[in-house]
Amino acid sequence: MKTHLYYVYILTNVGRTVLYIGVTNNLKRRLLEHVSGKNAGNGAFTSRYNCHHLVYYELFEDIQDAINRETTLKKWSRAKKEHLIGQRNPNWTFLNDTIQSD
Repeated sequence: MKTHLYYVYILTNVGRTVLYIGVTNNLKRRLLEHVSGKNAGNGAFTSRYNCHHLVYYELFEDIQDAINRETTLKKWSRAKKEHLIGQRNPNWTFLNDTIQSD
């Protein structure tokens, strides 16, 4: 039986000035939706601020753990989020092309 994975992820814009945190069960698909604006709704944050570039993600096997982590990260200060990203991705390299389909 295949284990479902859930992702908590952080997107930014080209200038790396805005951060967006989300959760999904299919990171590749969700990134494509952010870039295309599909399922974004009117005034969606990622479209408005062009947050299309993945700089960080974590994997979870339990959806509630992923949702709890997303909630926690959203409460963090910008400095704390930057430190978290920098620990795994010191140059804030855009990771979109490194994600495989689920």
